[in-house]
Amino acid sequence: MSFTPEEVVETKLMIKDQGLDVRTITMGINLLDCSDPDLDRMKQKIETKIISIAKDLSQVASSIEDDYGIPVINRRIIVTPISFLLGNLATIQEISIDDIQKLNDPLHRKSDLVELQISSEAINDCVNIAKSLDNAAKKVNVDFLGGFSALVHKGFTRADLCVIKSLPDVLSSTERVCSSINVATTRSGMNMNAVKMMGEIICKIAMKTQHHNSIGCAKLVVFANAVEDNPFMAGGFHGVGEAESCINVGVSGPGVVRNVVKSQKEVDFETLADLIKKTAFKITRIGQLVAQEASKRLSVPFGIVDLSLAPTTRPFDSVAGILEDMGIETTGGPGSTAALALLTDAVKKGGLMASSYVGGLSGAFIPVSEDKIMTDAVRKKILTIEKLEAMTSVCSVGLDMICIPGSTPSSSISGIIADEASIGMINNKTTGVRIIPVIGKEIGEDVEFGGLLGKSIIMPIKESSCKTFIDRLGRIPAPIHSQKN
Repeated sequence: MSFTPEEVVETKLMIKDQGLDVRTITMGINLLDCSDPDLDRMKQKIETKIISIAKDLSQVASSIEDDYGIPVINRRIIVTPISFLLGNLATIQEISIDDIQKLNDPLHRKSDLVELQISSEAINDCVNIAKSLDNAAKKVNVDFLGGFSALVHKGFTRADLCVIKSLPDVLSSTERVCSSINVATTRSGMNMNAVKMMGEIICKIAMKTQHHNSIGCAKLVVFANAVEDNPFMAGGFHGVGEAESCINVGVSGPGVVRNVVKSQKEVDFETLADLIKKTAFKITRIGQLVAQEASKRLSVPFGIVDLSLAPTTRPFDSVAGILEDMGIETTGGPGSTAALALLTDAVKKGGLMASSYVGGLSGAFIPVSEDKIMTDAVRKKILTIEKLEAMTSVCSVGLDMICIPGSTPSSSISGIIADEASIGMINNKTTGVRIIPVIGKEIGEDVEFGGLLGKSIIMPIKESSCKTFIDRLGRIPAPIHSQKN
């Protein structure tokens, strides 16, 4: 890939003045061959494999920064969903198959089955695996490791259930491990047993990490239609259709796009969309360059470029700021969803022209705590959870980094997950929920996380119970358009 002198100058300006960066170089690693009936052997296999493949990842990312002058903000690893590895462990095999079958029975209505007890030994095994992942991440000096995950959109295995039940202990005792649970797909429908369970688990994680503003919940995403090559956290994992290992790059340039939009106050929508497409093309080319260079230096195949406009706490690096520069007075007001739809579509079109391997989530993220202008819109009571939900129907992912009162019932959290998952399921797109019930905080109070996670405010949710709805359990059937064969 070659660049003209003019493109080099333009790229330098984007980096210096508009915050263009490669948000992450993420290495995917297959761990299926690390499964072992012996816990200690499995832990050793996992650490050995991650360290052997990823030992040079951080150094290579730094060398690319030095050679090309392109900031690489994070180095990350994603691994095979851990539930796929655990089935041979003796403690997990002790779980009754009959109980799991009842839990998976779509006609079974007993709520107490969702409270199926898992032995402390099985939970401890999961925690020990997570600590091995955390230790490997520290040894290779990456910021996050994603993949402590389970895919339960159609039902649970014993290992899936252990992974989910261990999350409060895992996310409170590790620093870099992230988790995702997929509860719905367009093809299979929605597992409401899992949705109910995840509401309860999120509350437990919040309690376990209450002394740090319940930050453990920031390391967990509940998905519909999760993708296999997402380089971003907390939802990334290395899917079973992926290669033995690969390099995925997440490139982000909301500041660059915002600069273009701000300079074009009076153009019509077609012209604006065209300008955003051209800008996204340029940004994606940078990501392609970094991905190919990292692939070459690490001798690991190139996977995908994910062009997702991911905001930061820097004021110019804001997706909400782009919407407001389009002409929306305050993000969340009338027109916000249409503006976001235009932005997301134009970004995807420009990215697809720049690389044959655009993947991940590609589009625009709207995490409340990580986008200062979005947080300000919440403070003004213009941006609400209900409006955010509407906006997620047209953006990359879903309800992201939203803080709610710590006293929120688990059934209400499950209801929010179900609402968001239904948007993904019906519209055949990825949606996710990363929600934080901050223990001890009430509506309107500030919450400080620091770093990329930023600062947020506790948002109100409707005081209307959906417990009776959530307690129905079973599965919500797949939509009619899932039958495409």
